Amino acid sequence: MPSARRHHSTSVFVTTPIPEEALNTLKSSCDDVVVWPDHSKLSRKEFLSNIESSDGLLCLLTDRVDGEAIRRMKRMKVIANCAVGFDNIDLRAATRRGIMVTNTPGVLTEATADLTWALILSTARRIPEADRFLRADNYKEWGLMLLLGQPVYGKTLGLVGAGRVGTAVAHRAKGFAMRILYYDPLRNEKLETETGAQRVDLMTLLKEADIISIHVPLDKTTRHLIGAKEFAVMKPTAILVNTARGPIVDEKALIKALKGKRIAGAGLDVYEHEPKVPRELKSFQNVVLLPHIGSATLESRTRMAVLAAQNLVAALDGRTPPNLVNPEVLQKLR
Repeated sequence: MPSARRHHSTSVFVTTPIPEEALNTLKSSCDDVVVWPDHSKLSRKEFLSNIESSDGLLCLLTDRVDGEAIRRMKRMKVIANCAVGFDNIDLRAATRRGIMVTNTPGVLTEATADLTWALILSTARRIPEADRFLRADNYKEWGLMLLLGQPVYGKTLGLVGAGRVGTAVAHRAKGFAMRILYYDPLRNEKLETETGAQRVDLMTLLKEADIISIHVPLDKTTRHLIGAKEFAVMKPTAILVNTARGPIVDEKALIKALKGKRIAGAGLDVYEHEPKVPRELKSFQNVVLLPHIGSATLESRTRMAVLAAQNLVAALDGRTPPNLVNPEVLQKLR
């Protein structure tokens, strides 16, 4: 898209406090930057009111930018999502209105891969359960059969999705001498060459993997990708880990599989109806639950916010943002 500097005063709405570096990026190029001081207290009414006359929106994956919201946007040029996924945004509606949508890929890859491995090891070796056991003063003496977990070294890792994060998780698995299987619509030859990973169909992966880790985006094809039929073919010793999006897993089917000891455990950072977590999931000792902290390092979150701000500024300056997810919108803007 050719550069065309704006001539009117620009207003940007940011739905949550962001790191100073990202805020300075916005303030250096935008005339009016409104930052909501407490995201948890941003009501739907206040959200809709603030976006009506804004030229740019910097939002989180928890902000619902649906058709109703987009219809309220009178001047909006760009929606900069501070996340890799953008399933919270009605992409078609935004494109129809000529609104650019951007995301923040790449900058959270390593942090999310680290967190995935934290969940793998915590679930397999029952670390949170052991911690609770000790803190409750139940540790009286060492025992041969005390809190027996599962080994990870030399086991089979099944990656559902072999994009950036899935690939990073696979590289870490090499240190555990793991056999790596992956399911993805697209072949990842580089992953195969560097890690020895083997591409298989989903059912083969589910049948053979000791640890199943989810790394696909959420869309119509992946919603409830893992349900009752999929749990039925897993090993009873299998562990399911999800650091992608909650609705990829049918939570009711997961709870049923755990109740019936169909699988050995689960490590979850995301949930089907966030921030709600079913009470039954909380009751399982063999399930590790985290509050969506996959990218939660100071470095990663700062880089995410800065990249979102850079995307937004580029769009308002008449340039093509580096992480535009609806490039077809450029045809409408020419």
